[in-house]
Amino acid sequence: MLDTPWKIAALVGGLIFLRLLVGALKKLPQRIFLVELLNSALIAFALVFLLIRPFLLQAFYIPSGSMEETLHGPDPFTRRPGDRILVNKFIYHLGQPRRGDILVFGAPPQAFYGDRFDDGAFNGSKDFIKRVIGLPGDRVQVKAGDGVYVNGQRLNEPYLREPPNYDWPPPTSPLAEGSPAYIWPDENLGQPYVVPSGHIVVFGDNRNSSNDSHLWRDPQTGEARPALPLDRVLGRSLVIFWPPNRFGRLTH
Repeated sequence: MLDTPWKIAALVGGLIFLRLLVGALKKLPQRIFLVELLNSALIAFALVFLLIRPFLLQAFYIPSGSMEETLHGPDPFTRRPGDRILVNKFIYHLGQPRRGDILVFGAPPQAFYGDRFDDGAFNGSKDFIKRVIGLPGDRVQVKAGDGVYVNGQRLNEPYLREPPNYDWPPPTSPLAEGSPAYIWPDENLGQPYVVPSGHIVVFGDNRNSSNDSHLWRDPQTGEARPALPLDRVLGRSLVIFWPPNRFGRLTH
């Protein structure tokens, strides 16, 4: 896989070397055909790695089960591969994310509170994929045994793998006594979380196994920091392109 700069540079360097070599061999049979083929390959790589990948589309690998059943991570027991998806990197230059969008983003520092490093590592980096739940200004809360509420309305979430069972509030919280009315955010004691301007709240579809807004905490103070800055968003997922039996558009 061409997932690191040195691999890309090595391949392009090899193509350039072959192009120069073939161009120098004047008596080589089918020289013109080979020159045109190598020229086309170089142009194609230039378009992909200088235009399409940085600004338009990029492929990402799903390394975990945090978005199941919408997106599959690898399963070593069944030898199921992780899904590979295409992400539109340009779309949010034209508008803001919408609730329900499935985003790839650079994980914020609060995602690593308590050394939770198991949910990222797309292509060797710390990029996560989650679903947008709260937009700037929204009031978000999770009611125990009920569901997610945004601005007082319960979300219809048919994509969930199973009902959420967050490990909040912690045992020391007043809300932990009996059956709490709210399980997130715990530190607001049942009050909705208001998403700050320029931020969003994101959850995984596999809510019981997802490093997302409900777990994020300041690495220094331990205080809840659920909001994801919009400037960390890389793009919106479009389609699963591998494996072939999983091919399909991702709805939002």
